[in-house]
Amino acid sequence: MRLSAPTKAPNLDLIDIYGKPVPIGTGSQRTLLCFFRDAACPFCNFQIYQLTQRYPALSALGLNIVAVFTSTPEEVKRFVSRHPRPFPVVADPTSTAHNVYGIESSLWRKLKAIVTRVPTLLRGLRLVGLAGLNTTNLMPADFLIDEDGNVAEAYYGSDAGDHIPFERVEAFLARRPARHAASRRPPAPANSADVV
Repeated sequence: MRLSAPTKAPNLDLIDIYGKPVPIGTGSQRTLLCFFRDAACPFCNFQIYQLTQRYPALSALGLNIVAVFTSTPEEVKRFVSRHPRPFPVVADPTSTAHNVYGIESSLWRKLKAIVTRVPTLLRGLRLVGLAGLNTTNLMPADFLIDEDGNVAEAYYGSDAGDHIPFERVEAFLARRPARHAASRRPPAPANSADVV
């Protein structure tokens, strides 16, 4: 079942492909939690490339990125992490985390991406080779989680190559954190006689 915002982000105790813990939903930092298909997915690998390129600017604005693939650690290392990534990459071969966040599956939406996103498909195939033609029917999804551990936006891909637009991520980062915004508001007048 899909998550919708605003809601508390389900807690996940993930382990990245190097054995380091990656807690989700603890509310310590703004996070872009990205759910991908399998590690050989050309659309996914192209999105990882874009996230890697944008990471310095997004990180400087206080964003943590976590990428979760429904593949074994070995497959993720072979395809996704053969180049160093500046953010945690997690293998979820049993799709446990994918299920908790309501990630969907659709052959039709996979085929839609293949037909409508040819340039992205070709760029991704250059990254993963022909293995990218044999992928699952899972759809991508992205979640913006605020510093209080709440899902501020849930974005379920309309096809296999659809991810949250970077403009939405930047708008999320531009918002004042909720716990700090309340402390900066001027106090309300005590009664109507105080209003001039």
